[in-house]
Amino acid sequence: MSPGTARRTGTPGTAGPLLLGVRHHGPGSARAVRAALDAALPAAVLIEGPPEGDALLPLAADPGMRPPVALLAHAADDPGRAAFWPLAGFSPEWAAIRWAQEREVPVRFIDLPAAHSLAVPEDGEEAADGEGAGHGPGSVRLDPLAVLAGTAGYEDPERWWEDVVEHRGGCGPAADPLGVFEALGEAMGALREEYGAGGHHRDLVREAYMRQRMRAARREFGDAYAVVCGAWHVPALRARTTAAADKALLAGLPKVKVETTWVPWTHRRLARAGGYGAGITSPGWYAHLFAAPDRPVERWLTKVAGLLRDEDRHVSPAHVIETVRLADTLAAMRGRPVPGLTETLEAVRAVMCDGSDIPLALIEDRLVVGDVLGEVPDAAPVVPLQRDLTRQQRSLRLRPEAQDRELELDLRKDTDAAKSLLLHRLRLLGIDWGLPTASRGSTGTFRETWRLRWEPELAVRVAEAGIWGTTVPGAATAKAEADAAAAAELGEVTALAERCLLAGLSEALPAVLRALADRAALDTDVAGLAEALPALARSLRYGDVRGTDAAALGTVAAGLAERICVALPPACAAGLDADAAEELRGHVDGVHGAIGLLDAEGLRERWSAVLRTLAGRDTVPGLLRGRAARLLLDDGRLEPGETARLMGLSLSPASAPADAAGWIEGFAGGASGGGTLLVHDERLLGLIDGWLVSVPERAFVDVLPLLRRTFGGYEAGVRRALGELVRRGPGGAGAAVAAAPGGFGPELDPVRADAVVPLVRLLLAGAPA
Repeated sequence: MSPGTARRTGTPGTAGPLLLGVRHHGPGSARAVRAALDAALPAAVLIEGPPEGDALLPLAADPGMRPPVALLAHAADDPGRAAFWPLAGFSPEWAAIRWAQEREVPVRFIDLPAAHSLAVPEDGEEAADGEGAGHGPGSVRLDPLAVLAGTAGYEDPERWWEDVVEHRGGCGPAADPLGVFEALGEAMGALREEYGAGGHHRDLVREAYMRQRMRAARREFGDAYAVVCGAWHVPALRARTTAAADKALLAGLPKVKVETTWVPWTHRRLARAGGYGAGITSPGWYAHLFAAPDRPVERWLTKVAGLLRDEDRHVSPAHVIETVRLADTLAAMRGRPVPGLTETLEAVRAVMCDGSDIPLALIEDRLVVGDVLGEVPDAAPVVPLQRDLTRQQRSLRLRPEAQDRELELDLRKDTDAAKSLLLHRLRLLGIDWGLPTASRGSTGTFRETWRLRWEPELAVRVAEAGIWGTTVPGAATAKAEADAAAAAELGEVTALAERCLLAGLSEALPAVLRALADRAALDTDVAGLAEALPALARSLRYGDVRGTDAAALGTVAAGLAERICVALPPACAAGLDADAAEELRGHVDGVHGAIGLLDAEGLRERWSAVLRTLAGRDTVPGLLRGRAARLLLDDGRLEPGETARLMGLSLSPASAPADAAGWIEGFAGGASGGGTLLVHDERLLGLIDGWLVSVPERAFVDVLPLLRRTFGGYEAGVRRALGELVRRGPGGAGAAVAAAPGGFGPELDPVRADAVVPLVRLLLAGAPA
């Protein structure tokens, strides 16, 4: 058959090029496109997409290219201004590209160049896809599929599309391969006559450019070419307009220099829930429909059964057979040609999931959407930083994956330490491939846990970070130095110092430490100083684990601690309200823990003196006085008798009830283990009990919420033990209970205590430094 014998457009009998209106990412459209191209055998294929991608089209035939992938275009001077044109294996555009390459037919993109679309970022464009772009953030856009589905009596556009396109059986020898395109073209023509641009105002400019490219193709190939585009554009491309009118629409468009490449994409990002405007609801299901040679429902349910068995659910072949029967029955009852995704999932829920939505949610996540990550060949153009990142990923065997993956690292091993450095450096560059998370095993500083997930947008972040250097360490160092110079707050610089140590950026530390010393010398806010110190202490701790020389950082941290010791007492006595006192208590806790990590001579003694000052000064809020007393008691720097005296003074009738309740919160707050302390020290419990009895009724109502917060934070067993002690009668200070509560003896049993000493020594000997 010659190229001209089967040329048809949306209206039968109309001469002109072959216009194939499709739905982006539709397997039925992809099969129909291949069938139509096989029938028409055009001399060239034009595809909706940015012309800057023409030079990259040969890579589509590379064996290393595995969809889903996306054509990425970004402004050369601002990589953050970027757009994606995703293509899946079941995308009609991809099917047309591969058809043309297999037959050595010229293939080109004809959409508005990215150089123009990226020059107007305020329009809120995403990708220049027929269903995904061309609209401003405030415009009301027509959904053509929803209108057609509603006209046909369907409430769900996806269901209508499945019935009229995806489940079409007319692909045999006697079927008309162009029939579906004629029908869609006529339907879209009616919609364009009724609604015009339908809110897709940018599409008028795009269609004008497409018509210009079609005129150029006509001069080269006559009418023996095919156009694959969104069905919405077919009426506009068929319309008879003058070249002058289209040129006028395109006149004066802004333009920027762009760079393009292929990047891996994922099924999850193809989904509409991922924010992609031309997205679909079930990319995994569509990929299966496109790839299955026959019996798609049976093959799909076999995958479902395998997934559920992997999750330790009992699913037998009988379940699969019964599910197929139920899906077929549901489709027949609803008048559908074959079971769709709705019928299939309903049958799975009833038979394989025992009516539960929990395993069904797993199926929808893993199979209906899926985590397939595409691949691009090494020949694809990338920035030097991306090449260095790829090299390190391969050498460390850190393969980018679309699904969440937990990575446990032991920093004592060279390979794991190198992985940690890479992930920390990428985070400093704003490339959040991995996020630190709490370790489920050891909490030692030699162990890290990361949650990894590669998102396609990270390719843009890598391109943006390329301005800092050509290698990951070099770029991270330059970025850290720039951030240190630009930091306005002391806390920003201390956090940056910690991140530099975690990332092993020793070359960046001098600049960061200079900025840190400068900010610390000028900062007079004790809260800011107190907030900065814990990060420095952690940095020293991790520096020791990683073998980083952080002596200069220790000097800065010690100086910062000295300034806090001087400035904290006046700040705590400056008429603080409840919220400010609560904030300052958190800072006191942070500084206390940080000073415990510092080795500066005499620093801990000076800090203990500060806490004694806070605990004994009646102008300090009760919350802070109680917290200071508790910290001193825990460190063994406050005798129990002195603790009882301070508590008695704070809970005396002369103290305001709210202030006394704050003292209790600071001393015995639930998160600090105060409940256990009260269980074992009945004298302190008696003081609190006596104070509670003496609080006037009106004042008790006022302090009740604070007391509930204090005692409600205790574990259930601690609350039970305290209740038992109170019930048995602690009345005044030092009053003894008649009998010990369940689980407690009246006094320490030295024999039983000595029995655990060897085990405690063994545990302490094996504990990390």
